[in-house]
Amino acid sequence: MTQLPATTDKKLGLVIDLDTCVGCHACVTACKGWNDQGYGAALTDQDPYGAEPSGVFLNRVHSYEVQPEAGPAQIVNFPRSCLHCEDAPCVTVCPTGASYKRQEDGIVLVNEDACIGCGLCAWACPYGAREMEETAGVMKKCTLCVDRIYNENLPEIDRQPACVRTCPTGARHFGDLGDPDSKVSRLVAERGGFELMPEQGTKPVNRYLPPRKKDRPQEASLLAPLLDIKATGFAGWLDKLLERI
Repeated sequence: MTQLPATTDKKLGLVIDLDTCVGCHACVTACKGWNDQGYGAALTDQDPYGAEPSGVFLNRVHSYEVQPEAGPAQIVNFPRSCLHCEDAPCVTVCPTGASYKRQEDGIVLVNEDACIGCGLCAWACPYGAREMEETAGVMKKCTLCVDRIYNENLPEIDRQPACVRTCPTGARHFGDLGDPDSKVSRLVAERGGFELMPEQGTKPVNRYLPPRKKDRPQEASLLAPLLDIKATGFAGWLDKLLERI
């Protein structure tokens, strides 16, 4: 079994703002595009246009209808990918050492040359963050675009995970969550960021920022003013037409 490092020099991870994520799936598309040509085996699709299509995605976005105690129901878009846990069960359960956590930055990766596709890591992960690449017979997961964030051939502005660089609403943030003075750590502290399913004891590095309360303008999303815009002219006619469908 693979051993976890006692400590890591950094805790690189993502902070995802559930208040500004609009569920556009741009992050999903960017992740798929980059990882089709980057680290490890490509992310293939099986019969993508058939009756039962399936494919490998390292990042997915789910949408849920949430009913607050007071007020109308809300739609929350919830992105999901590997959380690069400090106590990663997917690593310790791996029989070949293919799954491992890097000491220098805390990123959890898979050595695909050593992976036998047994699926134990997927079974051990409580977040469903592992997917089998059937063509290559190996397990795949989010790498935080490790082949991108350290790539000196890219402009510095592009040395971020593809999902972060692509997000049109700025809902995704990347940085060192082990540094209390980093931008992402300050964001978590200011907004009450939380970890997913802490009861599992995996100590996920990634954090989520909760939706702001819409009845408090000072806390509302930066996108909130857009909700008050009324379409006029042709756009207004089209808007009324679509309401009838």
